[in-house]
Amino acid sequence: MPMAEIWQPGQEVVAVYDFKGTTKEDLPFCKGDVLSIVKGTRDSNWYKAKKNSGEEGMIPATYVQKRKEVSLHAMPWHHGTISRQEAEDLLSGKPDGLFLIRDSMHFQGDYTLSVCCDNRVDHYRILTRNNQLEVDGGECTFDTLMSLVEHYMNDADGLCTRLLMPLQKQGGSFFSVSPEDFESGGWTLSFNELTMGELVGKGEFGDVHKGLFKGEPVAIKKLKDDNRAAQAFLQEASLMTSVRHPNLVSLIGIVQEDTIYLVLEYMGKGNLVEYLRSRGRSVITKKDQINFATDTCNGMSYLETRKLVHRDLAARNVLVNEEGTAKVSDFGLANRIDYNPAQVGGKFPIKWTAPESLRDNKFTSKSDMWSFGILLWEIYSFGRVPYPRIPLSDVVMHVERGYRMEAPEGCPPEIYQIMTDAWKKDPVTRPTFAAVLKRLQELQSVTV
Repeated sequence: MPMAEIWQPGQEVVAVYDFKGTTKEDLPFCKGDVLSIVKGTRDSNWYKAKKNSGEEGMIPATYVQKRKEVSLHAMPWHHGTISRQEAEDLLSGKPDGLFLIRDSMHFQGDYTLSVCCDNRVDHYRILTRNNQLEVDGGECTFDTLMSLVEHYMNDADGLCTRLLMPLQKQGGSFFSVSPEDFESGGWTLSFNELTMGELVGKGEFGDVHKGLFKGEPVAIKKLKDDNRAAQAFLQEASLMTSVRHPNLVSLIGIVQEDTIYLVLEYMGKGNLVEYLRSRGRSVITKKDQINFATDTCNGMSYLETRKLVHRDLAARNVLVNEEGTAKVSDFGLANRIDYNPAQVGGKFPIKWTAPESLRDNKFTSKSDMWSFGILLWEIYSFGRVPYPRIPLSDVVMHVERGYRMEAPEGCPPEIYQIMTDAWKKDPVTRPTFAAVLKRLQELQSVTV
């Protein structure tokens, strides 16, 4: 049994053993349950804790462990979408065992391993099947490119040579996540305790269902059958293991069964744009609007302090729970500030994306601030589509020439000032989320 660690209030821990309890003050739990520490006691081996259901009681510290952040691993040998000829130009005349991996140009979702051997470059197709990878003709399967590379660095196993040295991609690395890291970090949940419910949304990499986990409502993202989607899925989950804030949608855990499921906090009132449109001016008050704006800004201010950029901030990616609290969601595009989105050739929603991001693929907290200005406009227009009456193809031209949207009807001038500050052409002159949060909190305090 592990030695007891020192837990702080609010710390999430995961049960590594069943605990039935021996007194009425105890909080029984099962292996895999996620608990939140309420406070310590005089005995360092016992803590008061609570479950997601709200039940509280005493727990033995040696029966639980801290959930660990799941890290991304750099893949310097992954060169993305380059041609066979480009790979040969990079590798020709180089030592045996020098290698790179590239995206297959003929088979979507597959990869190609290119390796130097005997003054030539050999190419091996890497097949993607049921979220597993295998070299064509090989007998081993792998969860990730990382594990595949590690295998063939230890043993040629049918290749012309053992992989000896990666040819590093210039301009930054792609990243990988190992499914095993979620298990060792305490994030893996049992499929048997998950109940899939109705379909409530569709995304690029998977569908979203309403469901139950141990009888409690959750949202479940189910992965589509695609290894690249699996990595995108796991990267989103990896990021969510590192962030915890009242205005960010929380990851409960992941299930790895026939496919991958992300189990997320359930937000009963859906996304903010549909919430605004379905209720409108007759239901949504000015107090509601300032609360939504402040909640979202609070979550984004936290990401800003963590040097994380969302890159897809919009009302459709803000969810509302039963209590009316707004939380930022959909971290599928989010990543660290030094991440280069040009590597993945991402497509971004033009009406919400800052000019420098569209022009130079440059994403920062200041480009998120531009998007936040658009989101404010959505809130105060009750969910209208931005840039009404301007064709999508003309939006970029108008914005580059200095056009900015007018204030929505009834929008307080202080809010419109925040919008125009967020839409300054020079990103450096846009405010930080921390500064805007103070302004919104002041407005919140006087809005009735």
